[in-house]
Amino acid sequence: MSQDKTTKKEVIRLPSFMTVRELAERLNLPVTDIISALMKNGVSASVNENIDYETAAVVALDLGFQTKLEESSEKDTEGEKSVASGDLVPRPPIVTVMGHVNHGKTLLLDAIRETNVVASESGGITQHIGAYQVNVGGKMITFLDTPGHEAFAAMRARGASVTDIVVLVVAADDKVQPQTLESIKHAQEASLPIIVAINKIDLPNARPEKIKRELSEHGLVAEDLGGKTICVPVSAKTKEGISELLEMILLVAEMEELKANTKTKACGVVLESHIDKGKGVQATILIKEGTLKLMDNFVVGEQYGKVRTMENFLGERIKKAGPSTPVVISGFSNLPNMGDILRVVSDEQEAKEEAAKIIKARRIKRLSSFKRLPQKEKEYELKIVLKADVGGSLEAIEEELNKIGTEKVGVNLLKAGIGDITESDVLMASLGKGVILGFHNKITPAARKLAKQKNVKIHLYKVIYELVDDVKKMMLDLLPPQIKEISEGRLKVLQIFRAEKTEFILGGKVISGRLIKNSKARVLRGNQVIGEGVILNIKKVDKDVLEIKEGEECGIRFRGNVVLKTEDIMECIREEVLPKSL
Repeated sequence: MSQDKTTKKEVIRLPSFMTVRELAERLNLPVTDIISALMKNGVSASVNENIDYETAAVVALDLGFQTKLEESSEKDTEGEKSVASGDLVPRPPIVTVMGHVNHGKTLLLDAIRETNVVASESGGITQHIGAYQVNVGGKMITFLDTPGHEAFAAMRARGASVTDIVVLVVAADDKVQPQTLESIKHAQEASLPIIVAINKIDLPNARPEKIKRELSEHGLVAEDLGGKTICVPVSAKTKEGISELLEMILLVAEMEELKANTKTKACGVVLESHIDKGKGVQATILIKEGTLKLMDNFVVGEQYGKVRTMENFLGERIKKAGPSTPVVISGFSNLPNMGDILRVVSDEQEAKEEAAKIIKARRIKRLSSFKRLPQKEKEYELKIVLKADVGGSLEAIEEELNKIGTEKVGVNLLKAGIGDITESDVLMASLGKGVILGFHNKITPAARKLAKQKNVKIHLYKVIYELVDDVKKMMLDLLPPQIKEISEGRLKVLQIFRAEKTEFILGGKVISGRLIKNSKARVLRGNQVIGEGVILNIKKVDKDVLEIKEGEECGIRFRGNVVLKTEDIMECIREEVLPKSL
C-alpha cells in the first residue's frame, strides 16, 4: 500500500489568516508555486492578498504538505512570542462521540451526563450548547455533542480540529454500518485515537466478539485480539461499563499528554450559534488556548465583538474560562459560523482591522469560486425553507444538501435560519412553492394554522440522515416517470378491409413475438417509422382474443395517425416504467 506524500513531510502550522507571501515562506516554496496552486483551486490572489486557513490548507495539501491550525496567533501586533514550554499545563481531553444513527450515540451521551453531573443539574440542562463537561475523580472530560460526523467533517475542513479523542459507538446486536466506517475514516484522517464503545450489551442477542472481528477488518484491532484499539462493552440503558469507558478516556488522554497555555490571549472555536429572545445572538465557544474573560475584545469570522456575558454548560454565569472549556457567550452582532475561530485581541481597533482582513480574504475566495463554478439551471428544483435549532446543525444540513442532486434535479434553498418555524417561513415557502424542513425545533401555532391555509407541507426531524433521505425522495417525486419501450412482436399487413381517417380494419400475419390487445403500436414502411397508434381489437377467425402469437393470422382494428398499406409492418410496443434514481 502506497503512502500518501503528505505523510512523508512534517506538519506545517499555519495561522488563521496569512498573506500569499507568508504561506510561501512557511512552505519554503517560491511565491509563483503558491499563486499557481491557488489558481488551480479557483482563487485569484496577489502576493500581498490575505487568504484564510481553509484555502491555505487545500493549497498546501496539493503541494504535498500536511498542515495544522496554530493554537494561538503568532501574528500579534505586540510581537507576542511563541509559548514557552513552562507555560503549558495539562488540560481536559475533548471527546467526540460518533457512530451509526441507531447505535445509541445520544443515549450514551445522556448516560454519561446523568452518571457524572450532579443529579439536580443533569435533568435541568435544557439548552443545547453543543458540549458539556463531566467530573471523573477530580479530572474533567469535555464531550462534544455535535450533529454527527457531518459537522465533524465540516469543522475539520475549516481547520477547526477541536477533538482529541473519538469514541466510536457500535451496537453489539447489529453490525458495522456504512456510517460507522465513515466515522472511522474521519477519525483516522484526523490522526485521532479511537476508543470503541460496544453498546447494548444488555440485550440477549448482543455479540460483542462479532463486532470486534468486523472492526478488525477495518484497521481497528481490539487489544484482546492482539491489536491496540481499546474496546469497552457498555450499556447506555443500564449504565454498565460507563465508568470503565471514562477511565479509558482519561488513560488515553494521559498518554496523549494534552497541554495548553492558560496565560496567552484566548483562542477558541465556534461549536454552535443561536438567537436567544432575551440575550440576542449567542454562541458556544470551545476554548483551545489561553483564558477567555468577560469584556475581552475578539474577532471571529468576519465580525468582531466584546464578551458581554459568559455561562458554563450548566447555564451558570462565570467570569473566565480556560482551555478545553465550553462556554456560551454573547456580544456578537451576527451569528458566527460553526468552525469559525475566535481570537482575543488587544482592543476594538485591532478587532476591526483583523475582521476587515478576513472579510477581504473571504470575498476573494467567494468571487473566485463563483467564477469557477457557475450555477447551472436545473430542469427540476426542490425548493426548501430550512430551519434548525442551532447554527452547527444548520450548517451540517446545508453541507449534506449540497452533496445531492443531478444535472436535471437540484435543491434550491429559499431560506435557511435558526429558531422555530414561524409565519414568515410559511409565507416564504408558499410564495416559492416549496416545503419547510425543521430540525430539532417546533412550529408556532400561528405558523401551523397558516401552513394549513396555504397548503404548505412542514416536515420535522431529529436525525440529519432521515432529513437527507426524505429530501432525496422528494427530489425523485419531481422527476417525470422514465418509460422504456419493449418490442413485443411484429405483424405484416396483408390486406386492408376498411380504411377511415384514423381507424383501420386489416388482416395480417404475426411474423415474430406476439401482438396484444390495447397495446401501443408503431407502423414501419421499409426501415422507417411512419406513424403510431393503438391496437383496439384482435380477432382470430371469428373470436375476439387478447393476444395473437407468431405464425398466426388475425384481423386487427387499429387507430392511429397513419395511412396503412399492405406490406407495412406493425410493431407491438409494451411500455415499462423504470424506477427513478438521482
